[in-house]
Amino acid sequence: AELGTMLPLDGGPYVYARRAYGEFGGFLVGWSDWLLRTSSMAYLAVALTEYGSGLFSFSPAVITPAAIAVLISFTAFHWLGLRVGSRAQEIMSLFKVLAFFVIIAACFFFSPQLTAVSTVKPSLFSDPKLLFVAIALSMQNILGTYAGWHAPVYFSEENIDPAKSIPRSLFTGVALVTAIYVLINLGILHALPISKLAGSKLAAADAAQLIFGGYSSRVVTSIMLVSLLGIINAAFLFTPRVMFALSRDGLFFRSGAKVNTGGTPTTALLITAAGAIILTSVGSFDKLFAFTALLTVLVDVAAFGTIFVLRWKEPELARPFTARGYPVLPAIVFAGAGLLLSAFLVSSLENSLYAAIGIAVSYPVYLLVKRLVKSVAV
Repeated sequence: AELGTMLPLDGGPYVYARRAYGEFGGFLVGWSDWLLRTSSMAYLAVALTEYGSGLFSFSPAVITPAAIAVLISFTAFHWLGLRVGSRAQEIMSLFKVLAFFVIIAACFFFSPQLTAVSTVKPSLFSDPKLLFVAIALSMQNILGTYAGWHAPVYFSEENIDPAKSIPRSLFTGVALVTAIYVLINLGILHALPISKLAGSKLAAADAAQLIFGGYSSRVVTSIMLVSLLGIINAAFLFTPRVMFALSRDGLFFRSGAKVNTGGTPTTALLITAAGAIILTSVGSFDKLFAFTALLTVLVDVAAFGTIFVLRWKEPELARPFTARGYPVLPAIVFAGAGLLLSAFLVSSLENSLYAAIGIAVSYPVYLLVKRLVKSVAV
């Protein structure tokens, strides 16, 4: 909230990283952020079609082509402009909130009383290393749940009054999502025994089946499909803004900063969609999800660090909103993100290797991009 109101520019963490760490530091954070957001668009499209295959019983062989078709459709939709995408997001978000609260109420008030619970002690508790990996992998899922909480800072320029609207959007959004997901977890834990929950692929559908029977699982799966559509729609709204910001600052071709009459950065949208389609074609859901989780924490660590650097380097900058409890609370968040990054690195060595390779080649890629942009400008 402090960074977004201090530097109200489109682009998210890239904007603050460039100001704090210089051009290459900004490039590294910006491209990592764009890559992880593009990867998330890919695995979300795959997840959408996998749930769709269960609902409509189509062949698993068409999941990848269907996911690509979803990405192409969203690209065409968002070409129409920011207002259209924003209105669709509002409608889908309202539907999701209402649907989730119906599920929560059903779990608490209509679930049968179950007593048979397994008392077998899970084997991972006897192995500290296995427990550590299990917690780290669980945190990847939790990060996926809350991903996008800071989306308003990607649209800072498009806010009429960013000093008020950005903090309000961030805090209200986080509070609402926290309430919904904590309540839905409590509701499902109330409805399902742990032994059944452990083997469930879609716990909300299993809980609804237990409570209502019949076509309940199909209803819940339909809600999940709408939920995923909303998440993909949001990703299409803010991911191209990262490419737009990079292009505007000369870290990608200037055409990436072109905006149509509807407010959509068209070239950035096309490149982002193309990247997501390529990743959908070559990567599995699990691989893309794990890779995205690792990059997310990496970008978060870099972004959280900028508040300290900019307080030190540019104390004179106007800060309409200041982080509460500075420097203690921001330091706790920064340290927590660093610890989480360490856990991800240890628990997933293969994805850590991919991330290390990506960071290692980033500097030559940066030099190449600068040279190409300069040659085009000449």
